[in-house]
Amino acid sequence: MTELSNRKTSITAFVLLYIAYCISYIDRAAISLALAQIGKDFNLQAADLGIVISAFFLGYAAMQVPGGWLSDRFGSKYVVIVTIVMWSLFTAFTSLAWSLTSLIAIRFVFGIAEGGFPAASIRAIAEVFKKDSRPKMAALLVSSNYAGSMAAPLIMAPLILWLGWRHAFNTIGIAGIVFAVAYFVFVPHLRSADQTAANAAAKAESRAPMRELMKNPLLWQLMVVWFGLSCVNKGLDSWMPLYLLQQRGLDLKTVGVVAPIPFVMATIATAIGGWVMTTFFAEREKYLLIGSSALTGIFLYAMYKSETITMLIVYQSLVYFFKSFVLASVIALPTKLLRDDQIGSGVGMVNLGGQSAGFVAPAAIGFIVTGTGSFDAAFGFLVAMTAMSVVVAATINTAQPRLVPKPA
Repeated sequence: MTELSNRKTSITAFVLLYIAYCISYIDRAAISLALAQIGKDFNLQAADLGIVISAFFLGYAAMQVPGGWLSDRFGSKYVVIVTIVMWSLFTAFTSLAWSLTSLIAIRFVFGIAEGGFPAASIRAIAEVFKKDSRPKMAALLVSSNYAGSMAAPLIMAPLILWLGWRHAFNTIGIAGIVFAVAYFVFVPHLRSADQTAANAAAKAESRAPMRELMKNPLLWQLMVVWFGLSCVNKGLDSWMPLYLLQQRGLDLKTVGVVAPIPFVMATIATAIGGWVMTTFFAEREKYLLIGSSALTGIFLYAMYKSETITMLIVYQSLVYFFKSFVLASVIALPTKLLRDDQIGSGVGMVNLGGQSAGFVAPAAIGFIVTGTGSFDAAFGFLVAMTAMSVVVAATINTAQPRLVPKPA
């Protein structure tokens, strides 16, 4: 392909991946906004609702590494398309739930269906962008997580109010399938922008990419750091709508208006996170992780202690801003350090930590709230997770050798 054609393909792929990520977050955030109605219909307690949320993340976490391996092995396009179709189907199937057990089962399979997408999408970035551009473009892509979360209340709250939660899930499920068709039509089966040399080297040597990755301490450290911050991420994403409704006395319409505000700050921080990391913290990335994790914990405590809704949203916005630098860094670093044949699997490993937190945090908060009758101890749990991330980030050796082979 010509350089112009390559550039057009890169831009098209990036835009469609960004939209796909937004759709995935709208689909998964829908359950949090519908919790009040679902709990009423099925007569569920907070602990039950926590298990419903966590069931998704159990399946989602389980597919992170397999999804990365599949995208490394076969390319990203078909992994992306299959995951979009499958998660859209199970979004729609959520509307068919008739009991707590059926809801948990559907959400678990929904998580498996969507779990291959994150690593495949970052692998797609590696397929269309040169090595020096990948950290910035990968971070910019994952900023869509928060753009989707920001859009979710604006889209889902009105749909739930107008159509009821069952028909709302059907509507967004159908939209996802239509988008998968568009991705199939407009994105070719891509190959790595740096593939020629990488593929020749890969064939010249017998490599075991996953075995190498499992032995690398940096990936394990990034996994734990992101687990801690993702407990904050998944905990607040899952429970803030209900917290605002029950503890702060807001109605669903107001929640739909104020809930997206912190995601604006998160979108900005994640979008610039890769650039900040490569420009100001090259070879010193651990200090960005330490500072961002610490500030997340400080503002999380201030958020919990805030006396007005205005200050709560201000502090929550700062929490989301600084935790998003951690997300940008832990996703961008593998694209900077790993070989092309390891990027999908490496991102899958790191994201396994984050998505495991999606299983742990919502359920833990649900049991804490049920046991104590308030969210006080739940905020203490989240602050403790940020402290763990600070400690682990401080152990990272940023001077350790990179995993990519040096050019001849």
